[in-house]
Amino acid sequence: MTDPTDVAVDAELLAEPRLVVEPGVGARVATVATPVLQGMGYRLVRIKVSAEAGCTVQIMAERPDGTMQIEDCEAISKALSPVMDIADPIQRAYRLEISSPGIDRPLVRRTDFERYIGHLVKIEMAVAHEGRKRFRGKLAGVEGSGIKITRDDVRADQDASVLLTMEDIASANLVLTDELIAESMRRGKSAARDIKEDMGLAPAPPEHAKKARAELPISKSFKPKPKTKKPAPKNTKEHRLAAEKKKREGTSDHHEGD
Repeated sequence: MTDPTDVAVDAELLAEPRLVVEPGVGARVATVATPVLQGMGYRLVRIKVSAEAGCTVQIMAERPDGTMQIEDCEAISKALSPVMDIADPIQRAYRLEISSPGIDRPLVRRTDFERYIGHLVKIEMAVAHEGRKRFRGKLAGVEGSGIKITRDDVRADQDASVLLTMEDIASANLVLTDELIAESMRRGKSAARDIKEDMGLAPAPPEHAKKARAELPISKSFKPKPKTKKPAPKNTKEHRLAAEKKKREGTSDHHEGD
């Protein structure tokens, strides 16, 4: 079996810092976990320490391209467990859980926000923006050190557009929608294909195919095709009875009912 980490890794994406981080115990766990993950070719997404089953430490991770398989979780758990035991950032008994970000994933890096422009997000601020901490709306873009969203819960007299500072965000998550599911399915298939090519399990694509992939916009949304209404039938029983009646009255349209 091939090692799940034996694939090409984008060094720049791997080293990209998180802008949305955890305080307290989560920060201590992140300090221990981050170098281990990066050394294996993974990025830390989020640390969550909860009281579930006494104490559970959930470490959410991914490859730089956003993918994560069961084998990846197993490899990380095996490598990280002894390091956590020695560093002891929790200082109590705990259960270690490694997981993927999921479809309605947290957004923690600049490239996360850039990748999901056009999708619905919910955001909680660590520092209030204009007296408000919770926002929900469509991710409209990234401007400097801030993200722009178009709120979907504003009154008629309010401006729907708002610019939030990334480093002031406590948490930001995608909201599950049909469009997001379709986009995630497309990304999953594309990433699986790239991994197979990197591992030599599939033939490398020709140059024109590589160029086409590189030119594909990262924020392009693959939405399901809208359903179109079928035209109403023109040869129903009612149509035939009406045509027969007109025929008896001598005013029949010979084309009707065909």
